[in-house]
Amino acid sequence: MNALFLLSPEVAGALADRRPVVALETSIVGQGLPAPHNLRAARGCEDAIRKEGAVPATIAALDGRLHIGLSDEELERVAEGATKVSSRDLGPALALRRAGATTVAATIRAAGMTGIRFMATGGIGGVHRGHPEDQSADLEEISRVDAAVFCAGAKIILDLPLTLERLESLSVPVLGYGCDEFPAFYSRHSGCPVSARVDTPQVAAGVLRAAWETGSKGIVVAVPPPAELDGAEQMAQRAAAELGHVAGADVSPHLLRRVAELSGGRSLDLNVDLVINNARVAAQVARAYSSS
Repeated sequence: MNALFLLSPEVAGALADRRPVVALETSIVGQGLPAPHNLRAARGCEDAIRKEGAVPATIAALDGRLHIGLSDEELERVAEGATKVSSRDLGPALALRRAGATTVAATIRAAGMTGIRFMATGGIGGVHRGHPEDQSADLEEISRVDAAVFCAGAKIILDLPLTLERLESLSVPVLGYGCDEFPAFYSRHSGCPVSARVDTPQVAAGVLRAAWETGSKGIVVAVPPPAELDGAEQMAQRAAAELGHVAGADVSPHLLRRVAELSGGRSLDLNVDLVINNARVAAQVARAYSSS
């Protein structure tokens, strides 16, 4: 690795010993969830991964280096005020020594460069409702990196059919973990079929291995949320209609905050639960993959 990367001893040891490692993004800590939900989600994900016999690799840009595996103090630094860093922003963030909370795109790029093939998040980015030209860098980055991204589908505020069409165009397999439909983040059902279903960690690991050995790059593993939020779709539609002049990287955080307001905070608790559940499943599959 070059001087811009700093692996924690725990992560470095796991990679050297070929033990399972699961990468975690930090945009959920810096922008995606308000306190105290943000740190509760981050710590909960790390705990769930360790309990399943894998090692968490939470990723952020700090002090001019890309940290792969954070201490609790470093995690708190991200929560206290870090800019949102996508894959295009990694160079400026590191060279200018900015504290950066990595998105899915930046996280899997960093993970791919360090040999980590498993990553967990809440929901991936995608195609925005009413603005098909506005597409998250997550989609392109997933198509380029050998990584399995475990998520509860795409964020509820997005256009799920168009997001899936874009993933298909990019030749990204979308696996449903115990489901036949792509989850709608706060709902188990979207009406959109996945490209294949897997029901156990062992089957999922076998499909991932076969896909990578036949030339696939990134793979989305969609995990249904552990509970559902009634009226989530209507809230998302209302939030999108009220968007106004918000643009760029501020769109997703703004819309998710509005859904939280409309749900009376219920969406925040479910968001924490589902991201921890995704991390748990990712660790189970990573462990099955490493032992197969």
